[in-house]
This record gives sequence, C-alpha cells and structure tokens, in this order.
Amino acid sequence: MQLIACPWCGAREEAEFHYGGQAHVPYPAAPADLDDEQWAQYVFFRDNPKGPFAERWIHAAGCRRWFNALRDTATHRFLAAPRPDADGQEAGS
Repeated sequence: MQLIACPWCGAREEAEFHYGGQAHVPYPAAPADLDDEQWAQYVFFRDNPKGPFAERWIHAAGCRRWFNALRDTATHRFLAAPRPDADGQEAGS
C-alpha cells in the first residue's frame, strides 16, 4: 500500500485519501456568459499528462482537509505536498 504525506497528519495509507482532480483550475470569471460547450470544457475536460501533475487530494478518513500535491502520473509517486504554515493554512494560499 502506498503512503501519502498529509501536510497536517503526516504519512498515512492511501485508503484514507480521495483524489479531487486537477489543481489550479480557475473558476470562470463570468460564468453566466458561458454557453453549454464552454461549461462542458470547464467541468469535464482536464489535462492528462504523463509525468508530474498538480492535483487536489482530501484526507477523507483523517483531518478531512484538502491539499494540493505534485504527483508523477507515470510512477504514482508523490513529489511534493505543501506544508501548512503556522496558521494551519497551506503556504502560498
């Protein structure tokens, strides 16, 4: 079983986490102006690279907090997960 490093709880088994999709996807600036095709692009279409990829994860069976992580999609290894600052927020958020 793979261990995933939660920024708040430390390394835990992968069964405690759920994948939340691609990280850093901006919400549309004017959502009311989007047609159906543009909404479909926003909701359903994401990058699918082979290699390092920024993702959202939630520690569902632990602290229940969301965090961003950099994971290699070819090897499934986590390359980086930001550590929280003194206020408990992810650094840079």
